Amino acid sequence: MSSPVVRARLHLTHGPLPILAACVLWGTTGTVSSLAPASAPASAVGAAGLVIGGCLLFLTARGTRTVLRTADHRLLALGALTVAGYALAFYPAVARTGVAVATTVALATAPIVLGLKARPLVTLTAVAGCAVLVLGGGDTHVDLVGVALALIAGLSYAAYSVICAHLIRQGHPSRAVVGTVFGGASILTLPVLLALGIGWIASGPGIAVVVHLSVFTTFAAYLLFGRGLRHTGAAAATTLTLAEPAVAAVLGVVVLHERLPLISWCGMALLGVALAALARPAAPATSTTDQPDL
Repeated sequence: MSSPVVRARLHLTHGPLPILAACVLWGTTGTVSSLAPASAPASAVGAAGLVIGGCLLFLTARGTRTVLRTADHRLLALGALTVAGYALAFYPAVARTGVAVATTVALATAPIVLGLKARPLVTLTAVAGCAVLVLGGGDTHVDLVGVALALIAGLSYAAYSVICAHLIRQGHPSRAVVGTVFGGASILTLPVLLALGIGWIASGPGIAVVVHLSVFTTFAAYLLFGRGLRHTGAAAATTLTLAEPAVAAVLGVVVLHERLPLISWCGMALLGVALAALARPAAPATSTTDQPDL
C-alpha cells in the first residue's frame, strides 16, 4: 500500500499538474491570436486552430474507433458541438470586449456552474482572485454582445468538461475521448472556416498563428487536459483553468514588458492560494462530491 506522500505525488502528476500545464499553453492564446493578419476574422482564427488541431488529436489517438462504436453517440455529438461553440464564441468575444473581460467571463462561468456545489469557498476564492487579477487595472471595455459570447464560450467549456469527464470515467481512454470529440468539432467547424475565408492563412503571420493555435493550444493542451480529467473531476478541473489568465498576465510582464498594478498582483496571489488548495487531494469522505453527474 502506497504512503500518503506517494499518493499525493501521484495525485498531482496525474491530475492537477497536467491541467495546469495545459493552462500555460492556453495562456499564450490571446497574445498569439493578436498577431494574426488584420484581414482574418476573429472566428476564422479560432476555427482554423480547431480544424487542424482537432484533426491532429483524432488522427494520433488510439482507440477512437472503439469510442465511436461503444460510447454514447449523443454525448459525443454534444461534446463536439460544445467544443466548436467555444472556439467560435470565445475569439469574437475577445475581439469585441477585449482579452481581460472575455477571459474573465468565459473562464469564471464554468467553475461557477460546476464548482460551487463541490467546493464553494475555494471556487469563489479562485473566481474572485481571477477577476481582481484581470480587471484590477481598471482599463477595461465592456461590450454586452462580447460578454454574451464569452458566457456562451464558458457554458460550452463547462459542458465539454463534464461530457469528457463522464466518458473517461466510463472506462474510455482519455486520449481517444478527446480525439473523437475534437475530430467531430473540426468537421463541424470546417464549413464555418471556409465561409469566413482562408486566404489570410497563406501569409507568414497567418501560418505562424495557426500552427501555434493548432499544435500547442489545441493538440498538446487538450491532450494534457484530457489526461488530467482522468484523475480530476470536471468541477475541480475547470476551477484549475482559472490559472490561464495568471499565465497570460505573467507573459505580458515578462515578454511584452507590460506593468500590472498592485491590486492585480494581489488578485494573482489570491488565485494562487485557491489553486494550491484545490490541488490538494480531497478527503476520502468527500472525494465523490467533485464528480458531477450528467
